[in-house]
Amino acid sequence: MGEGNPHSVTQDETPPFRYTAELAARVESRWRTHWEQHGTFHAPNPVGALAEESLPSDKLFVQDMFPYPSGEGLHVGHPLGFIGTDVFARYHRMQGRNVLHTMGFDAFGLPAEQYAVQTGQHPRVTTEKNIERYLDQIRRLGLGHDERRRARTIDVEFYRWTQWIFLRIFNSWYDPAARDGEGGARPIDELIEQFASGERATPDGRPWAELSSSEQRGVINDHRLVYLSEAPVNWCPGLGTVLANEEVTPDGRSERGDFPVFRRSLRQWMMRITAYSDRLIDDLDRLDWPEKIKTMQRNWIGRSHGARVRFPASVADGSEEIIEVFTTRPDTLFGATYMVLAPEHPLVDVLGARTWAPDVDPRWTGGAATPAEAVAEYRAQTARKSEMDRQESRDKTGVFIGAYATNPVNGEQIPVFIADYVLMGYGTGAIMAVPGQDQRDWDFATAYGLPVIRTVQPPEGFEGEAFTGEGPAINSASLFSVNLDGMDVAEAKKTTIDWLEANGRGEGTVQYKLRDWLFSRQRYWGEPFPIVYDSDDQPIALPDDQLPVVLPEVDDYSPKTFDPDDAETEPFAPLGRAEEWLTVELDLGDGVKTYRRDTNTMPQWAGSCWYQLRYVDPTNDTAFVDPENERYWMGPRPEIHGESDPGGLDLYIGGVEHGVLHLLYSRFWQKVLFDLGELSAAEPYRRLFNQGYIQAFAYKDARGVYVPAAEVEERDGRYFFNDEEVVQEYGKMGKSLKNSVAPDEICDEYGADTLRLYEMSMGPMDVSRPWATKDVVGAYRFLQRLWRNVVDEADGELRITEDTPSEATLKLLHRTIAGVHEDYAAFRYNTAAAKLIELNNHLTKTYTAAAGTPRSVVEPLVQLLAPLCPHIAEELWSRLGHGESLAHGPFPVADESYLVDDTVEYPIQVNGKVRSRITVAADADVDVVKAAALAEEKIAAALEGREPRKVIVVPGRLVNVVL
Repeated sequence: MGEGNPHSVTQDETPPFRYTAELAARVESRWRTHWEQHGTFHAPNPVGALAEESLPSDKLFVQDMFPYPSGEGLHVGHPLGFIGTDVFARYHRMQGRNVLHTMGFDAFGLPAEQYAVQTGQHPRVTTEKNIERYLDQIRRLGLGHDERRRARTIDVEFYRWTQWIFLRIFNSWYDPAARDGEGGARPIDELIEQFASGERATPDGRPWAELSSSEQRGVINDHRLVYLSEAPVNWCPGLGTVLANEEVTPDGRSERGDFPVFRRSLRQWMMRITAYSDRLIDDLDRLDWPEKIKTMQRNWIGRSHGARVRFPASVADGSEEIIEVFTTRPDTLFGATYMVLAPEHPLVDVLGARTWAPDVDPRWTGGAATPAEAVAEYRAQTARKSEMDRQESRDKTGVFIGAYATNPVNGEQIPVFIADYVLMGYGTGAIMAVPGQDQRDWDFATAYGLPVIRTVQPPEGFEGEAFTGEGPAINSASLFSVNLDGMDVAEAKKTTIDWLEANGRGEGTVQYKLRDWLFSRQRYWGEPFPIVYDSDDQPIALPDDQLPVVLPEVDDYSPKTFDPDDAETEPFAPLGRAEEWLTVELDLGDGVKTYRRDTNTMPQWAGSCWYQLRYVDPTNDTAFVDPENERYWMGPRPEIHGESDPGGLDLYIGGVEHGVLHLLYSRFWQKVLFDLGELSAAEPYRRLFNQGYIQAFAYKDARGVYVPAAEVEERDGRYFFNDEEVVQEYGKMGKSLKNSVAPDEICDEYGADTLRLYEMSMGPMDVSRPWATKDVVGAYRFLQRLWRNVVDEADGELRITEDTPSEATLKLLHRTIAGVHEDYAAFRYNTAAAKLIELNNHLTKTYTAAAGTPRSVVEPLVQLLAPLCPHIAEELWSRLGHGESLAHGPFPVADESYLVDDTVEYPIQVNGKVRSRITVAADADVDVVKAAALAEEKIAAALEGREPRKVIVVPGRLVNVVL
């Protein structure tokens, strides 16, 4: 690329010329400056400000998962994935591909806001300081990022487009008839036209023109992909905000701050992700993702085939209500001996009896005087539990509401309970309980003295409780309905569904666990919503020319709550304090009117849903991404990936902990924008790779509190902190276990290339591995040996010859080239490093310092090392006389003639045990191999002149002689 040679042996170096941490620091700093000054890692776009005349058609878009800039900085576990991505990107860049690799920051979020609450310092100040610290650390690692493409979610020019995407989704509806009947998002104007023309009837049948403007908005809002809903949420008064499920600990407290979390209903923005349930599941088959992640997503969406069943229930006034349940096992209906409603279910108050029946089981009442009191007390208890705690708690509790329902298949009256393990947001908020076939129902039935009826015959010898396996139906017949006895599960399911549909008691259907996406947070540090409310409290989207809605300044970032233990504390978002910003006068098409802004902000997920698109076109101020740039970097490539290729970036690397929500939300946004014609790719991430973790020893004192691992001393196999004995354990490196090691420390002591090489050599990329600082020296010594094979440590001159290497050296070289090619492409960086070490060790042993090392072997070795250790590779390449950076290659290619073996060694087994070995020509036929094996001295002695019973030759592998 004509970048010139930054190296001068005499300008900044003095003897001795040994590869030390000090020399590594100078070399690494010099090359990082060179890369920055020459734009070495700049990737050209087809059009726009980043376009260049020459645009390779062979491109590669690789991306690390969006990091959050923590104030703690990096520990050595964080760069594992970053370095792995960089090695992959550098390898492909050296082969001439146009590689887009950069990194930005997912910089909104609760940690910075909580720090602002505690200190009064604006979260932007904290966040930007953290970003600079983060950048200092990752730049030192020599990551080949195109820095022009960095994106930060907190920048107005970024979240302007986040708001724009929100409005595109808000102004859309899901049309089941779109995309030739496959379903998809369509502009909301098309729905309005259908109502206006009469093609679609209004909910109450009145003509569209007769509805008031407010009524029309109400009808349309019910169809939008973004809508307002009174939703049960995790309300945390101590933080003054709603929390996502994953931000709540299993014991019902906030992960940050450890405050109590309560369930309550609030008016919230929701995204109708459930409309895309089938496509989100079915399109997983089109992606090159780990099967484990696909399974996680399928389970989270939870598509289940089953039946909706209607259970009649009597009300005290003599009327009848219907309790509807969804079940994946309609064949077990005869075993339903009670029902359970979620405590929040609206029918609880309708069906609840006024008084207890005289013979009610005391265990059912919770000790309350009336059903109403029992329900009220139980609901209060449930409100103090998180949703996760309700689902995962082993102890199943509940109370009888005093009502009975009728089992439709046998007419039996079964009691109706409420219990916290049933959630209103899942299914219908009601279940039929079959204790004989479900362990959770068995536990509840046992605790409350309810009957257990098995409907599937367990195998002989079964000694468990609930039986969840397959078997013939039993106890499943009645005089007036269906008879299932003897049928297998599949036949019994079909027969039951047919009967339910024929008798109006239910129908077969598909159900999903996935719920619509709660998209509101009562926080300050997030993207404001581009929405205002009119005098009728209807939400109205702002026009594009009024974006961005800039986050205002406030004088207090804390939530207006005073008792963190009080579930009744009313939410008050900090944006409510920005009074001048909150109330605005706007002309939105029907004259100037007064409107009120939304005081909620978007969740942290918002920016991370689409950041890959901003990397593609970061300077564009007229569109969130130019279509031509998006097609080039993310468009489908059926000629490469097959006809079903959905498009998306080429490689996404990150931890398995983001395997569900982030990926699911990103896929949803991508699909909506694809349906609306904004994008050519139907999926954001074509290929996904999950790296493992770096783990380290951690230490607990007698109180069970973690102590700083770096300050623990080992004495005679025991461990001490401040002379107090502590217990050693093992876990993921991080702040909570106090076992972090900063990458700066390793770079200071050995250099960044040593850290890179050690982390990549520790084990396969997708497997967690143990950190041991004492082992870093092994990588360091390899680089020192390599340096000595090229540079004379006394005077800095090259110790290179132009001699022709030996045949053995050439064979090892070209096998190494071929092997490293395969390893880099398959993320086997540990085995690539091992091959490079083996080759360098061969050179060290074969060629003396006086004789020098053959250039024709050293140069490809340096090229092969460049993706792993780019600084030392660039330095050696420069010293070898090359005037251009090695970042764009060349990368060596193996000579196939050296990959063919002239001879093959065969181990010889006698009755299954290896007794000797022979070496024969690689093209020797089976008879020649057999004769050589039988003539071998040890084998001939074992035969004692006898003919073997059988001789088996596995070509190229072994000979087995059977006596």
